[in-house]
Amino acid sequence: MPKSEATPDRPCLLLLDGHSLAYRAFYALKDANLMTTDGQHTEAVYGFTSMLTNVLRDERPSHVAVCFDRSEPTFRHEAYDGYKANRAETPEDFRGQMQLIFELLDALRVPRMSLAGFEADDLIATLATRAAGEGMNVLIVTGDRDALQLVDERITVLMTRRGISDMTRFTPEAVAEKYGLTPVQYPDFAALRGDPSDNLPNIPGVGEKTATKWIVEYGSLDELVRRADEVKGKVGERLREHLGQVIHNRMLTELRRDVAVEAGVADLTMGQWDREEVDKLLDALQIRGELRERLFKTLGAAGTAEPEAEEGFELEVTVLEPGQVAGWLSALPEPVEPGGGRAGLAFRGAYGSGTGRLDGIAIATAAGAAYVDPTRLTPEDEAALGGWLADESRPKAVHDAKGSLLALWAHGQDLRGLTCDTALAAYLALPGQRSFPLDDLVLRYLRRELRAESAPDGQTSLFDDVDAGEARDLALRAHAVRDLADALEEHLSRRGGTRLITEVELPLVRVLAEMEGAGIGADRQYFAALEAEFGAAVKQAVEAAHEVVGEQFNLSSPKQLQEILFGKLSLPKTKKIKTGYTTDADALAWLATQTDNELPTILLRHRDQIKLRTTVEGLIKEIADDGRIHTTFNQIVAATGRLSSEKPNLQNIPIRTVEGRRIRRGFTVGEGYETLLTADYSQIELRIMAHLSGDEALIAAFESGHDFHQATAARVFDLPPEEVTADLRARIKAMNYGLAYGLSDFGLSGQLGIAVAEARALKEEYFEEFGGVRDYLEAVVAQARQDGYTETILGRRRYLPDLTSDNRQRREMAERMALNAPIQGSAADIIKVAMLNVRRAMAGMRSRMLLQVHDELVFEVAPGELAEVTALVRAQMGAAYDLRVPLDVSVGVGETWEDAGH
Repeated sequence: MPKSEATPDRPCLLLLDGHSLAYRAFYALKDANLMTTDGQHTEAVYGFTSMLTNVLRDERPSHVAVCFDRSEPTFRHEAYDGYKANRAETPEDFRGQMQLIFELLDALRVPRMSLAGFEADDLIATLATRAAGEGMNVLIVTGDRDALQLVDERITVLMTRRGISDMTRFTPEAVAEKYGLTPVQYPDFAALRGDPSDNLPNIPGVGEKTATKWIVEYGSLDELVRRADEVKGKVGERLREHLGQVIHNRMLTELRRDVAVEAGVADLTMGQWDREEVDKLLDALQIRGELRERLFKTLGAAGTAEPEAEEGFELEVTVLEPGQVAGWLSALPEPVEPGGGRAGLAFRGAYGSGTGRLDGIAIATAAGAAYVDPTRLTPEDEAALGGWLADESRPKAVHDAKGSLLALWAHGQDLRGLTCDTALAAYLALPGQRSFPLDDLVLRYLRRELRAESAPDGQTSLFDDVDAGEARDLALRAHAVRDLADALEEHLSRRGGTRLITEVELPLVRVLAEMEGAGIGADRQYFAALEAEFGAAVKQAVEAAHEVVGEQFNLSSPKQLQEILFGKLSLPKTKKIKTGYTTDADALAWLATQTDNELPTILLRHRDQIKLRTTVEGLIKEIADDGRIHTTFNQIVAATGRLSSEKPNLQNIPIRTVEGRRIRRGFTVGEGYETLLTADYSQIELRIMAHLSGDEALIAAFESGHDFHQATAARVFDLPPEEVTADLRARIKAMNYGLAYGLSDFGLSGQLGIAVAEARALKEEYFEEFGGVRDYLEAVVAQARQDGYTETILGRRRYLPDLTSDNRQRREMAERMALNAPIQGSAADIIKVAMLNVRRAMAGMRSRMLLQVHDELVFEVAPGELAEVTALVRAQMGAAYDLRVPLDVSVGVGETWEDAGH
């Protein structure tokens, strides 16, 4: 069907039903469980933004407005007490996202409106009627069928059907085809049919077919009412019995077209939006990747952005042929001062699972840019390039230094003199963001597009297999990195992040690259046997479930589980959700305590075994040809500064369960090495808490010589340490860690299985003994609210703009982050410093560091070096930072990761 996009002689007004679309997006993406690392749900925001972007891109309107319902009663509520009375309470996860949608629209300068006493539909009807009367085309995007009454030759309705992308376009012809009625007749039909969503009752026994038949036969509801005595049979009797109700329905389904909306249609245009403002909001929401790119591209095409990138990069590229590399490099001027004359580098290649390749290198300097094919070099060129790349006196900048370093190592080259990694610098500048594409950073910090202004005159490739455009693109990236490095360093200097990147994050790149290159030994046969065992356990759980129920069913189907648990077995109902009652793990664990039926326990075992089998399957797939697993360490993901890993994610392997420890047994010492050694910090977050708070009682508990949780429990409950029961210790252990992670009264009650009031009382009891901790927690939130950020012991900042939000849910979430970020972030800082110190101390030894998982380091020890490695690991980890409560390091050795545990 033809679109309604604006033309030079006929503008188009796009009207969106904000709440309808936000609700649709929320439920369409609910199973995706989208949320930020702070715990803020974003399903509605993400889905709404996606729909808005798509419709702006596809329809290209000249005018736009988003209309919203309000919380106050409307004229329909006043006319009918039961109007929408049957609607479920708005989910808390959804309610907290509406303000975010408002903020996003405001940042994008998209007009939005609402009016007390009226629904969004009424505002839409009024604006659509006005616009059509002024000669405009109108497109209404909604999930509410009442809008179909507005359709005419100028007004089209785009109705959401399924999810957030499947929509139906309703013109007068489409309405007639779908319902057999004209748009004018639609509200008459709706009045007869009733509307359960609005709590408008139907006529018993009268469905859509009968309602349509009557409207077609009599032409309108008015005529049907006038001739109601002519309708035969029982349906006629029911019609006559409910005429008053039908007439009332008709009044409520009629959309108002005369609402006193102050804004004129001509005013409903998108204003010029500011990229920086939108970027900050999207960063906070952690909306990135494809949607972010699509949004900016769409808005850029609409011409509503402020001029943000008036130019690209002037670029001339020399494609060096064999024999020219050494001469070009030797002609580069020597740095006038340390750090001066920095070159930007860009590499083309790939690396993964211990193997890699290098296909292209671009070098951008103040003297010009060059492209080198590393596979086509003379011996003299190879030596000159290797010497220049490894020259510490030649400052260099690169984007994603770890990947570049691994690719270079695969080619037999090294990279020294690295003074800036623009991806790392951006991560420290924008800790709430999860990806840092170069084009986005160039636009943000340099206000330039990642493009060459013009191709070099007459430039052609000097190699048959090197495309000139490919060489130019790589050189463009190198040139952009060179300029971007200066801008990011200046930004970090203003924010106090220079020490963190130069002394910790940048040196750590080489350490992580070495660890990834080394990998860790993996016993393929052991993992295969373990996978088969977990697979058999899954099958056994399925058979046991079928036997308990007496029939076969899909244990992974929520729908079938609901039918079995709450239908056939009549077990207690769990939390109500859109599709019935939840069958998630928490619900099954609760059910197991409420019934003697074995099924909930079997279902939990089934899920656990599936997770374990999947974990082992993933590990087997990642075993490289060298018999080792080479995980990838992520340095620029977690806002707290913690490292994570992927392919495989080694942090997913449970360490407190028997099965998890069995998985660790498959990681083995490699050939030519004597043993694995593990070392980790004991209670590092609590030691940092004691250090930051300066609480003398907490420090004394560490110094008492007793088990820390036992010692703190003894103080709280005023008992000798030996009289602290396991239950009392568990309660205080939950409190100790909970405070370090911003745990609420409700969260503590859930962990301990006690009432919220009891959890609150326990916390008060705790604070009576450890008042310094209470004062610190209150002070850190207050300071963060004043500064807008928190800081770790090494100055790593976490920006928390929601600390001053009017939205209680978002404000409380930010407060929990303010409590957590300095402690978790400081722990991340300390383990990174420890890794650097240990690596320096191990220089010249064959033993090597393999893994970092949470607060644990794993080493592979060469024969004859165990005593020396053990001593230096203990010393260097223990001296990573001088806390008021000294760092405590535990060490273990063994042929497998599990055996080396402690």
